[in-house]
Amino acid sequence: MLVRVGGTPLLRLAQCVQNPKVRLYAKAEWYNPGGSVKDRPALNMIQEGERSGKLTRGKTLIDATSGNTGIAYAMFGAALGYEVELVIPANVGPERKRIIEAYGASVRESDPLEGTDGARGLVQSLVARKPEKYFYPDQYNNPANWQAHFQTTGEEILHQTKGAVTHFVCGLGTTGTFVGTSRRLKQANAAVQSIAVQPDGPFHGLEGLKHIPSSWIPGIYDPTLVDGVEEVATEEAYAMVKRLAREEGLLVGISSGAATVAAVRIAERLEAGMVVTIFPDNGTKYLNELFWEK
Repeated sequence: MLVRVGGTPLLRLAQCVQNPKVRLYAKAEWYNPGGSVKDRPALNMIQEGERSGKLTRGKTLIDATSGNTGIAYAMFGAALGYEVELVIPANVGPERKRIIEAYGASVRESDPLEGTDGARGLVQSLVARKPEKYFYPDQYNNPANWQAHFQTTGEEILHQTKGAVTHFVCGLGTTGTFVGTSRRLKQANAAVQSIAVQPDGPFHGLEGLKHIPSSWIPGIYDPTLVDGVEEVATEEAYAMVKRLAREEGLLVGISSGAATVAAVRIAERLEAGMVVTIFPDNGTKYLNELFWEK
């Protein structure tokens, strides 16, 4: 199962851009075995923990998550024989919690108003009480997070586009996907523009994304990689999720909708070019969201 992580397809969004000289593509990360882009960093952080000796038999893996990294941790924990304990904001959808528990991991809920920043604080207090019990990868500060994307996601995009990508558009959560992929693309071609996507304010419904100006900033974040920022309203992302399902035949998650809103904006400003974005997961974990009924 571990060898199935990565190698996800690049899909063209043919209906979203009308200019024939501008192509828009998205990496379909739900093709990973755990169903999201977070399989990549979760596996790399676990393997790096084993290599460093920080993760050993008998230790419990613990981290804060909004869901997808937690699912990946739980899946790999079950496959590799590690106990997993996760802290998740209480307002995260029930599907993700249920999937995590199905893999045998335990879930603690944190204050929903504090988001993943609050979940992270609770994890730190638990680890401080029993440091000998836990392996804490700390996805927000662990370089193995962004390195996974430097080694795989960015490399795959270069191969799949034959180096023709001109703009990379990506949501900011832990910031690992943005940082690692941008570094690899810019290493290959310094002219590639990296556009960061974030919610348009601190109170939003874009699970997995951070409003950087009002949040604790992850230690792995590198603002020097940012060539532009696109802010997306929750309602815009919801509308795009519906549009992608009904015009492209792609059922995607809410953060994918937000990324597409931003990517379409960039594409519409270009005379020619190739825009690539990331679809972190599909829409099956979000079908209880009320926006589907409107």
